[in-house]
Amino acid sequence: MNKVYASAEEALAGVVRDGQTIAVGGFGLCGIPEALIAALRDSGAKQLTCISNNAGVDGFGLGLLLATRQIRKMISSYVGENKEFERQYLAGELELEFTPQGTLAEKLRAGGSGIPAFFTKTGVGTIVAEGKEIREFDGEQYVMERSLTADVALVKAYKADKAGNLVFRRTARNFNPMCAMAGKVTIAEVEHIVETGELDPDEIHLAGIFVKRLVLNTTPEKRIEQRTVRAAS
Repeated sequence: MNKVYASAEEALAGVVRDGQTIAVGGFGLCGIPEALIAALRDSGAKQLTCISNNAGVDGFGLGLLLATRQIRKMISSYVGENKEFERQYLAGELELEFTPQGTLAEKLRAGGSGIPAFFTKTGVGTIVAEGKEIREFDGEQYVMERSLTADVALVKAYKADKAGNLVFRRTARNFNPMCAMAGKVTIAEVEHIVETGELDPDEIHLAGIFVKRLVLNTTPEKRIEQRTVRAAS
């Protein structure tokens, strides 16, 4: 089975459509599948629910999809750095399911592991727990959180072999493995593709069984969200 596609557009062809739930890896602008997000914008798919730690910035990352009004709902843990996100949300044009960061990661991991729900102390006694089941274990209260799965997951990795086994680079790993596991169809954007068998098994971070399609992007932009430099002396 050939998992390598010639372009991001071809990798999305026949997979994405209106109304889907899309999980997108990355943390801020670190480790985001830049080419796949741009191709998703160009596909014209709309009324999307996007699961991602945040929604990029204006004009880049998921901010591209906000600008074209393709996102109906965001499931996120952080909503700063994006004025269009703020404008749409405050105007009632964008639905938001605000989720604590660790809970969001576990909801994706659990969904990819076939676990429908779990209990956590995070959010007990706050608006996060409103409308959710509360149980007591060993004298402590816990809120039940439903896991998350997605129709499609778009992730970024540093290296892959042709079987789809992935290697992530440092902090760019972030939400990518959990998103990949939670997707029914996972498409990975990578900087290097090697022959199957070339990767040391101990080097692999995510097994190829989770990845259906691969696209090569050797020149990602890799923007920095907020560049801080030392003042000139």
